[in-house]
Amino acid sequence: MAMMPMDTLPSKAMAMGLEAPPPKGMPMEMEVEEDDGVVGSGVRVGKEKVKEMVMSGGGGGEAVGICGMGGSGKTTLAMEIFKDHKVRGYFNDRVFFETVSQSANLDTIKMKLWEQISGNLVLGAYNQIPEWQLKLGPRDRGPVLVILDDVWSLSQLEELIFKFPGCKTLVVSRFKFPSLVTRTYDMELLDEEAAFSVFCRAAFDQETVPQTADKKLVRQVAAECRGLPLALKVIGASLRDQPPKIWLSAKNRLSRGEAISDCHETKLMERMAASIECLSEKVRECFLDLGCFPEDKKIPLDVLINIWMEIHDLDEPDAFAILVELSNKNLLTLVNDAQNKAGDLYSSYHDFSVTQHDVLRDLALHMSGRDALNNRRQLVMPRREESLPKDWQRNKGIPFEAQIVSIHTGEMKESDWFQMSFPKAEVLILNFASTVYYLPPFIATMQNLKALVLINYGTVSATLDNLSAFTTLNDLRSLWLEKITLPPLPKTTIPLKNLRKISLVLCELTNSLRGSKMDLSMTFPRLSNLTIDHCVDLKELPSSVCEITSLESISISNCHDLTELPHELGKLHCLSILRVYACPALWRLPPSVCSLKRLKYLDISQCVNLTDLPEELGHLTSLEKIDMRECSRLRSLPRSSSSLKSLGHVVCDEETALLWREAEQVIPDLRVQVAEECYNLDWLVD
Repeated sequence: MAMMPMDTLPSKAMAMGLEAPPPKGMPMEMEVEEDDGVVGSGVRVGKEKVKEMVMSGGGGGEAVGICGMGGSGKTTLAMEIFKDHKVRGYFNDRVFFETVSQSANLDTIKMKLWEQISGNLVLGAYNQIPEWQLKLGPRDRGPVLVILDDVWSLSQLEELIFKFPGCKTLVVSRFKFPSLVTRTYDMELLDEEAAFSVFCRAAFDQETVPQTADKKLVRQVAAECRGLPLALKVIGASLRDQPPKIWLSAKNRLSRGEAISDCHETKLMERMAASIECLSEKVRECFLDLGCFPEDKKIPLDVLINIWMEIHDLDEPDAFAILVELSNKNLLTLVNDAQNKAGDLYSSYHDFSVTQHDVLRDLALHMSGRDALNNRRQLVMPRREESLPKDWQRNKGIPFEAQIVSIHTGEMKESDWFQMSFPKAEVLILNFASTVYYLPPFIATMQNLKALVLINYGTVSATLDNLSAFTTLNDLRSLWLEKITLPPLPKTTIPLKNLRKISLVLCELTNSLRGSKMDLSMTFPRLSNLTIDHCVDLKELPSSVCEITSLESISISNCHDLTELPHELGKLHCLSILRVYACPALWRLPPSVCSLKRLKYLDISQCVNLTDLPEELGHLTSLEKIDMRECSRLRSLPRSSSSLKSLGHVVCDEETALLWREAEQVIPDLRVQVAEECYNLDWLVD
């Protein structure tokens, strides 16, 4: 059977924190939090009904549904069905979960689902699979259940339903589709006692009201949430440890809104906004910034932290503290235990990401959209569209005051753009799905732009056009490129004098620097941080990179063809962090690495073909930490290792730990940590 995909656990279910323990045999990536009471009350009410729907009736393309307003627990119930032993037994463990969302790439979803159903890798496009095979399905493989979460339109559903015999679809949506969905279970909100229990858990970490709290006031606030699980959790968490007057203020604000109806989400927005108003101004603005990213997509933690640092004048620890505060208040979800792992002193943020429940994103957009279009701090396209919004075009004659601009489209040609003025824009986020993307001409007029983020959600790398737009970005400090084919850099490239950080993720780099005569130190005179992640065509890091003597951090990860680092690496006299991990073809470190007198952190983990370390390693007198887990071919350490007097922490496997025993005796503060093996395939999700 095909391996279960890493993204079968929906991010928004995790954001609510409402899942039950995982079933036996579920992969580690599928593990979820303990049941907080919702599964035991609201979800259990409908679980048996939905189980009966999916395990009875026809299976030749039949669709059944779960329907309810945002935040009512639809995804939680669907996850219970996905994990249920009887359901999985009925379908012989052939149950597949996929989140669709408003801006879904349907071709990618169809291809991935078919690969799981058929157990075969699809080479080429999905539409090249013979029609007869799609109708008949995989032979002799038994019944299949496909769970489609967060479906927004009938056209999406028509594209994603497989109609071969034995295949059933469970559709999870805010809307009903009677023309395709034969039976639907309507979500019921929690009853008073179940809702009160969930609220108390969020507010007090227990099922009841503590003796020190005003029970009547607590019940009044809980009642205003009208049994909606998400509202109970978010509002309860926002009032944790707050004095009575804050509780009374929240109750009064909530009570001034009209009662929530199942279909009237504007009222939900107004009620949930009360929990955001309690945040400090800086934290509230950071929460609103989350609405600038596409729904149901992971937000790179590195991007988020960097944006907050640039536009809110925060240093890195304070930006991370705000992230943790929002997580603790259930306003976002940190993926892969990021709160602990990313909180490490030398951790790289680009390993981690953030997700947000779609209702919370709607709330951020709702609150950001209260001002007139040209006066908003965030100018955002809420979902992917084929062209820019018409109201933007109607207002293009007036300058937009936005500090952050977020655009989400498909392919864009030169003729698809119109000129707009953004005199105050400091962040531009371009989300798209395309093989060719013409950069908007108005970039050239963004004189205050500090952070530029380009993320391609297409299936292959995109080529950029209109690169001349970069020539006037004198204040640009941060550049994030994802799934982009980098063009060759000409000798005439205009210097980006203030650029400090470049991140290249899933990019094609082969022709970018090879043979280039460009002086990188002149082009990037202040670059301090270079990240290259999952750029699989990177075979060697060009020696010209070593001319950028301002570099303080280099991070190269998951570049499977990288065989060696440049011999001139020792020229980087400012380098304090060097990460070269999950690069299995790397067989050695250049001896010049031992000349990096300021190096504090070295990460060579998962470099499985690294056979030895340079003999002069002990010259790294500033080195404080080494991560060398899963370096299975290392059989010895240099004799000079005992001279690493600043070394305080080594992370490695059990066999490697034995090699450090001698050094432990002469390095007084050295701690050798044996790490568990951890295979992170999370990057495969998107």
